[in-house]
Amino acid sequence: MANKDFSNKLKDLRLKAGYSQKDVYEHFKIPQSTFSSWEVGKSEPSGEMLIKLCEFYKCDMVKEFSSDNDLTYKEWSVIESYRSLDDIGKNYIDYELNREIDRMKELQKQSEYIKPLETTEHNNNKVSNIDMRLINYYYRVASAGAGQIIFDMPPTKRIEIPNTPEYRKVDYAIGVNGNSMEPLYHDGDILLVEMRDDVEIGEVGIFRVNGESFVKKLGETELISLNPAARNIPLNESAGCMGKVIGKLSQD
Repeated sequence: MANKDFSNKLKDLRLKAGYSQKDVYEHFKIPQSTFSSWEVGKSEPSGEMLIKLCEFYKCDMVKEFSSDNDLTYKEWSVIESYRSLDDIGKNYIDYELNREIDRMKELQKQSEYIKPLETTEHNNNKVSNIDMRLINYYYRVASAGAGQIIFDMPPTKRIEIPNTPEYRKVDYAIGVNGNSMEPLYHDGDILLVEMRDDVEIGEVGIFRVNGESFVKKLGETELISLNPAARNIPLNESAGCMGKVIGKLSQD
């Protein structure tokens, strides 16, 4: 559906429901300019907002905004299931949906960075003679800031690294989220990790504490951040090591 068709439909539904623009944007506590832009085709509400608008207008969103070719039966079923939830359930689904949307946006941003590492490069129809091997890459799980749940998803993908002595001990790759290990490692870096359950004091590893994961330097009683502005993480009985950081993938 073109933007103009969509905006006209949105406006018609409001008028049929008997509401002014002010009634709607004040009800949802959104700026007047934002709401007006939806009805003139300059922008569109999010899927979550569209659902809420249709509920407010007491209309069937699927019927009003979809043709038989727009949505699969499964997508129709998901929408109907969403409608049957209470506010707690809807808030949970909204949270998870937004989290997955953000994850996909980050994956898209990183795809150009990872792409040269995924396959052996071809140049003038000649395959590179560099020996490569595949390892699992986990998307942004090691936190260099606030902790993140450890491996709460399967590997994002398999990537190729040079099969050289330098990388011979690497078992998996993991993304960095945060800046607490700057200047050594930055947000978005891809770390190469040797899988092991301990490291020496002063070495950088991937650690789990209270069900969350961190990339830090191991100290006597805490995990140490290299960035002086970031906090250290006290060690406790839940702490464990998930591997030693060998280095990071070059962006060159």
